[in-house]
Amino acid sequence: MPEALHFTGNDEADRLLATDPMALLIGFALDQQVPVPTAFTGPLKIKQRLGSLDAGELAAVEPERIEAAFREKPAVHRFPGTMATRVQELARAVVSEYGGDASRLWNEAKDADDLRRRIEALPGFDVAAAQGLVPRHPTLGDVDSAQALEDYQAKKRAYKASMRAAKE
Repeated sequence: MPEALHFTGNDEADRLLATDPMALLIGFALDQQVPVPTAFTGPLKIKQRLGSLDAGELAAVEPERIEAAFREKPAVHRFPGTMATRVQELARAVVSEYGGDASRLWNEAKDADDLRRRIEALPGFDVAAAQGLVPRHPTLGDVDSAQALEDYQAKKRAYKASMRAAKE
């Protein structure tokens, strides 16, 4: 297991992603319509504001409290209310399906198809929309250092710009 996943440029957040499966899962849930570092710094902000990323605790916290934690400046996400609800729904799914242990999602998957089904069943994960797509740009799976994160972001921006240009 790596000591850190270099997704944020924040050493503490990067270590949390590598050591806490729920943090990593939440980061992927937040990785929508915000930059990668923003999404994957979210779990650290949530932990600092609520005191825990334990799935059972997140599932049980009052919705108003989790939403307030998401809205606190700087906000966890561009859409704090929606994402607070989504993260709480995700925590509830991890509790009901995996006994509160997010790592069971991938550790107990029989194969890639089973893992895809498990992820697809989670709230906020639209695997069907991504099926059959193979990115022509680096992915987060390619990020293993701070420099690789910078390279990933630059190449992704260039790829998106080329896609926009092709549409015009």
